[in-house]
Amino acid sequence: MNTNGPLEGIRILDLTAVVMGPYATQTLGDLGADIVKVEPPAGDNLRAVGPMRHAGMGAMAMHLNRNKRSIVLDLKQPEGREACLKLAAGCDALIYNTRPQAMARLGLDYAAVSAVNPKIVYLGAFGYGEEGPYAGKPAYDDLIQGAAGVASLFAQQSGGAPRYAPVTLADRAVGLQAAIALLAAVLHAQRTGKGQAVEVPMFEALSQFVMGDHLGGHSFEPPLGPTGYARLLAEHRKPYATADGYLGVLIYNDKHWQAFFDVIGRPELRASPMFGTHTARAANIGAVYAFVAEVMATRGSDEWMAALEAADIPVARLHTTESLLDDPHLRAVDFFPEFDHPSEGRIRTLAPVGRYSATPAAIRRPAPRIGEQSVELLREAGYADAAIERMLANGVTLQPAPNPSTDDDNDPS
Repeated sequence: MNTNGPLEGIRILDLTAVVMGPYATQTLGDLGADIVKVEPPAGDNLRAVGPMRHAGMGAMAMHLNRNKRSIVLDLKQPEGREACLKLAAGCDALIYNTRPQAMARLGLDYAAVSAVNPKIVYLGAFGYGEEGPYAGKPAYDDLIQGAAGVASLFAQQSGGAPRYAPVTLADRAVGLQAAIALLAAVLHAQRTGKGQAVEVPMFEALSQFVMGDHLGGHSFEPPLGPTGYARLLAEHRKPYATADGYLGVLIYNDKHWQAFFDVIGRPELRASPMFGTHTARAANIGAVYAFVAEVMATRGSDEWMAALEAADIPVARLHTTESLLDDPHLRAVDFFPEFDHPSEGRIRTLAPVGRYSATPAAIRRPAPRIGEQSVELLREAGYADAAIERMLANGVTLQPAPNPSTDDDNDPS
């Protein structure tokens, strides 16, 4: 068995920060790619977000930057830019998530990078495609959720105010798109010997994500109806209140509905014009969900769980982010593994997704401190120790002090 992962041998120069880009490269690192994370002297901004035991090692940053090596380069200094290009010369891909104009100002646009490595994949994951009128506008998860219609969907469903999903939905959905695009372009480069520039714009990517469900009647010209998928927008499409809590229940196909009518003692509803077929239920989805909500409130959660599971109707208990930590299935698959971090002490993280019979994904490196591998990576790029010492003295790069004591909780934020 190859324990180094299916992407062993692929090296990626990671100039990303915060969530979207680091999530893409964390995913690739879990699969065995060598991720070289380039950070400014102040570090990735996300390092400052607590909770944390030591400065620069916030919880989210540690989860997103495992399986990476960190090098600090001040890209605004000529020596920093030169070092970045030397690193790029030995990489299969470079990924960034600043605006392309910022990369051009640093002298690290595609022309500059491909000049030192014609086979490199140069991938930018940023707000808006360069061919549209929004090109160059700043973009963050909240803004893109709003721009792509996510916030308004909440309002459309509930009749309340627009709001954002309480996860970094845009960053993580588009981050996965970026990882897929990078791998596709690297595969092409390996087959043909030709690199290329790739852009993965957040607005377009999340709009595809949303409108894949909600293009609706406008899939046809002229339209056959409004946009929107009625089932997803139904007011009662939410966890059902029981007599003593909430459950997730999805009574979906004809078999489920027939079994549900037996469970509630209403077999006559099998022939109802509203409930009898999938098409009829879809046409009356608001009333259908409202009916189930009314029925679910008549029994307790445990009673419903037993009855619905016995009838093979999809049902699940609701978790909070706290209770999810104790879910028996996640415990059985070791979804929240614990290990001793060299500087941060005992930590809990999230397991890589998926099982590979021959090349397993794994956590091979803990998240690095800022610049932890600066010297190591500069040596790999061909720098002599004297040149590295000069770069350290001039603030072009840095390396951290020895590991701090893991007993020192100096930042409980």
